[in-house]
Amino acid sequence: MKTMMLPATGMEPALEIVHAPATGVADRSPLLFVHGLGHGAWCWHNWLEAAAAAGHQAYALSFRGHGGSEGSVAGARLRDYVADTVRAATSIADGKGVLIGHSLGGLIVQHALPVIKPAAAVLLASISAHPAIGTAISVVRHDPIQGLRLVAGLPLHLGPDMLFTGLDAASAAAAMVRMTPESALVQYQLLARTPAPLPSPSIPVLSVATTDDRVVPIRATRATARRYGATIRELEGIGHDMMLDAGWQTAWDVVDQWLYSQAVAPT
Repeated sequence: MKTMMLPATGMEPALEIVHAPATGVADRSPLLFVHGLGHGAWCWHNWLEAAAAAGHQAYALSFRGHGGSEGSVAGARLRDYVADTVRAATSIADGKGVLIGHSLGGLIVQHALPVIKPAAAVLLASISAHPAIGTAISVVRHDPIQGLRLVAGLPLHLGPDMLFTGLDAASAAAAMVRMTPESALVQYQLLARTPAPLPSPSIPVLSVATTDDRVVPIRATRATARRYGATIRELEGIGHDMMLDAGWQTAWDVVDQWLYSQAVAPT
């Protein structure tokens, strides 16, 4: 894997993109992975390697102020992360690849779909298309202190027990130290916003959920899937961070098989 920077343009900061070149013949569609709240391109290392081995040119973006990207989360809004994603996707196969978004990244992908019209989209434990009241309730139920932080406009610090079910302690700790305190405005917008415009119905969408998710209730994932007419796959025994948790290979296989079934060709 190699890290490259998408150059700054105008008022937009330079963005980190991690690239895993396809192993052998690149005969499948390029993928752009979009991370969730407080994460960065680093969280996709398992899936980047798996996607490259499956014949994809695989890329992962870090939003401004996250990972190795320039800029700051201070004052950042959802529209800024959408702009970051559109810029990154447009630089890869002119936006005609596949967008794969996790949690907050899934919501960002929903907003990017009508703009760039990718070949397909995958929503992983995605934040609801509508105000994420279910997520707020879930966070309060499982970690009342974080619920208070959310209400007070402070960055959430979701612990390993909220994100993983089977990841070993050392790996979980290593992930925690790489987290970025999230924009308070973005967190607020999760609870007060309007849904993204619906994209073209010709864009195939897969929604992957897990019954053990402590951040996004599965009923919210199902509602979002219905809104997009998405194929839905539900997993068990894996946490919210399904690309990092101990069962990441199972989750990737679900996505990989669906992408193969769609016969999305490279551009």
